[in-house]
Amino acid sequence: MSGDPILIWGAGAIGGTLGAYWKRAGHDVLLVDIEKAHVETCRTRGLHIFGPIEDFTIAVPAVTPDELTGTYSRIVLAVKAQATEAALDKLLPHLAADGYILSAQNGLNEIAIAKRAGVSRTMGCFVNFGADWHGPGEILFGNRAAVVVGEIDGKNGPRTQAMFELLKGFEPNAVLTDNIWGYLWGKLAYGAMLFATALTMDSMTANFEDPRRTPAFVALGREVMAAARARKIAPVGFNGFDPADFMPEAPLDRARETIARLAEHNRYTAKTHSGIYRDLAVRKRKTEIDPQIGIIVELAREVGVATPVLAKLVELIHAIEDGKKPMAYETFAELLALC
Repeated sequence: MSGDPILIWGAGAIGGTLGAYWKRAGHDVLLVDIEKAHVETCRTRGLHIFGPIEDFTIAVPAVTPDELTGTYSRIVLAVKAQATEAALDKLLPHLAADGYILSAQNGLNEIAIAKRAGVSRTMGCFVNFGADWHGPGEILFGNRAAVVVGEIDGKNGPRTQAMFELLKGFEPNAVLTDNIWGYLWGKLAYGAMLFATALTMDSMTANFEDPRRTPAFVALGREVMAAARARKIAPVGFNGFDPADFMPEAPLDRARETIARLAEHNRYTAKTHSGIYRDLAVRKRKTEIDPQIGIIVELAREVGVATPVLAKLVELIHAIEDGKKPMAYETFAELLALC
């Protein structure tokens, strides 16, 4: 297959949702996914997007990695963070010399992508909308939220503007920024808290509105912000979440107010639990804990910042993955013991 459609590598929750919307808008899209049944369903019966936002089905061209041929100037990488390196092995031969990879993932995967593809062929992206893959050809689109794009060197140009226009077709309030790292680090503070909610079977709202758990969420946010500041990153807020509330000098009441807003933000979405929860409780697979949270521990260590609560969170998620600890309040309590 050749030509220059938007190639989306990873047609799950994020990639599948973007692909379906872009295809419906008339753009040339090609999905790539390792799940053969999902690929076959997308290209025949169609990809079904359902939930409170919209309900529609659209056939989208799709192939497995082994079926892909040709080179492409725009590759949207939307695999789980821990699959980034393996995906790069397969997709780099299909990246045009003057093309780029857009990371529509959680975490700081732009670092790994730039090491392999080069800074000039890596574009940053921040997505916060809620979606879940429910099976072949079935994706729940739970809620709209922030979508941001920008070059990782801060020097936006015509190609960044073009991608911004594409993303606005999906999310009208999308943002073009020259500080994509600020958004990514801002989300990591929130992401750390989402990992903590997955230590139990409770919903995100049930976690955030429980005052007993607040100290852990505050500690996680403050450790991420301390690392960001030490690395000279200026974190940016989104959807009511303000990273500045977790800076060391910020009053504790501000952090508590932000956590209360998170409880409200998640109360009215069809996506009641995080994707991390689904990985652990439903799909019984490894989470993105190492490339999302473990990397913060490492980057913080490089600049002399201690992150004991983040490190403990990584340890507890691994224990759940390995079947050594339950998803229960007693596990969350081990995190609280450090706060």
